[in-house]
Amino acid sequence: QVQLVESGGGLVQAGGSLRLSCAASGRTTSSYAMGWFRQAPGKEREFVARIIWSGGLTNYADSVKGRFTVSRDIAKNKVDLQMNSLKTEDTAVYYCNLQDNSGQHYWGQGTQVTVSS
Repeated sequence: QVQLVESGGGLVQAGGSLRLSCAASGRTTSSYAMGWFRQAPGKEREFVARIIWSGGLTNYADSVKGRFTVSRDIAKNKVDLQMNSLKTEDTAVYYCNLQDNSGQHYWGQGTQVTVSS
């Protein structure tokens, strides 16, 4: 089993920045990728960004490219999401995700990000 704990959400004005962190514990030795999804009210959960654990390759949703940066700390089993130039449409609950080498996904409890105009 894997446990994921997020931190760093909050309220910020449009144009501002926030940094989310996610710490993984448990069976993390079989991690393939870690990243972030988000879910806005009335919408489906959507992919935001991820980083491949071995090698550090990153992927981003088109809506956040150039504004968000995902990074990892292998020693701490931690992944961060630096969010800059935030927009009101970035408002959502952000979920940390870990995908292991068998394809199984694990989720954090979610952290609220609210961007005001």
